Amino acid sequence: MAGLLALAIVLLLAVNLAVFVLIKRTADFNDTVEEAQEVRLLSRELLTRLVDAETGQRGFLLTARPEYLSIHTEAVRALPELMEELGRLTGGDPDLAPRVERIEELSAERLAVMERSIALARTGRVGEAVSVVRLGEGKSLMDAMRTEIAAIDEIQATRLQFQTRQSEWAGAVTVLANALGGLLILVLAGVSAWLVRGYVIEIQVARDALDRMNAGLENQVRDRTFELTRANEEIQRFAYIVSHDLRAPLVNVMGYTSELEQAGRVIDKAIAAAEKVRKVDPEVITAVREDMPEAVGFIRASTEKMDRLINAILKLSREGRRNLVSERLEMTTLTQNIADSVRHQTQAAGAEIVVEPLPPLESDRLSVEQVMGNLIDNAVKYLDPSRPGRIVVSGETAPGGWVVYRVADNGRGISDRDHERIFELFRRSGRQDRPGEGLGLAFVRNSVRRLGGDITVESELGKGSTFIIKFPTRLLLPATGEYA
Repeated sequence: MAGLLALAIVLLLAVNLAVFVLIKRTADFNDTVEEAQEVRLLSRELLTRLVDAETGQRGFLLTARPEYLSIHTEAVRALPELMEELGRLTGGDPDLAPRVERIEELSAERLAVMERSIALARTGRVGEAVSVVRLGEGKSLMDAMRTEIAAIDEIQATRLQFQTRQSEWAGAVTVLANALGGLLILVLAGVSAWLVRGYVIEIQVARDALDRMNAGLENQVRDRTFELTRANEEIQRFAYIVSHDLRAPLVNVMGYTSELEQAGRVIDKAIAAAEKVRKVDPEVITAVREDMPEAVGFIRASTEKMDRLINAILKLSREGRRNLVSERLEMTTLTQNIADSVRHQTQAAGAEIVVEPLPPLESDRLSVEQVMGNLIDNAVKYLDPSRPGRIVVSGETAPGGWVVYRVADNGRGISDRDHERIFELFRRSGRQDRPGEGLGLAFVRNSVRRLGGDITVESELGKGSTFIIKFPTRLLLPATGEYA
């Protein structure tokens, strides 16, 4: 079918080209007819002017009245222009040009005869002038001119007759070509309509199939979302329950640790009293005064660390259950307030925090404050003491309804292999010479994702880090599925 359509288009183009050629030939024929008519009119006008000149000559010879000479003079004056135009139209024509030249010669001879008779009449030799006329030389010249003009008419008539037949044939061919073109247009329209109908049917079938797939996909996504939401809630409840269950034995361990410390002090007093009256085994003294306090210290440090971990897990669990509230946030003011809150730390470290103008955001205030606060705290915590610290917070709007913020520092930097690791729970990077449990960035990423955004890091060890946070300009509330 596509081949048939292509063939119809090619044939239609051929018909259009043929019609164009025929129309051009018709226009050329019309120009030829017009030119032939002009040649015939000019030749007849030339003959008429000669007749007028002859009439003026004879009137002057018969009456000797000069007003007849004005007729003759006017006719003679018009002849050169007529002859020039006739020569221009027939120049290069092998049939007409020789005859026009002959007419020009005869015209000149006829005018010479007339001028000779007029000159004799002006000197009073009217008889001689009349004799010139009676000789018949002028008549012979005029008859010869009429013969040449008649020949020109005949040549032009023959040509026009032949070209008329060609024009009639071209007209018939043009009508036939137009009819064929119309037929091809109808065929082309029918084929196009058939193809379009087929495409429309295919598109409709594909659209129906896509609608069915989308409906199934929407149901599947809804079911999966519900399952994921339920699983997430179960995980949060599990974390909350586990944290509470872990805290109970932990409290017992911490309590018994305190009792052990108290018992150690009692035993130490008893040993001190016994040393006054007798010698005490050195191993007992070492066990009571060194080994037991050291062991208790390790137990206490471990329980305190476990307590901090449990608190962090509880914090993540509570954050996941908290309802988000969207509001317009002036991010420049919000971030500057966070920077001001750590000014004593930056002044002590000889560092500065620069907050550039930031685009506003519609999101949950508490979550955004916690994200920006954690990132700025980390930037301050891991500054490089070998150079003045500088932290820059910048941002801009991005296509597609997003806002991007950057927290850049010139601190220690992060190794390439740790760029993803730092966002995991209880994982840290680099030297562990700063307090922390490896929860801050995990909490940040969880909060950013809950707000519908994403966070990445660009960093080079020893040169600094840039944390890039991408938020939607308006918060999509999971509870309603609508923008706040």
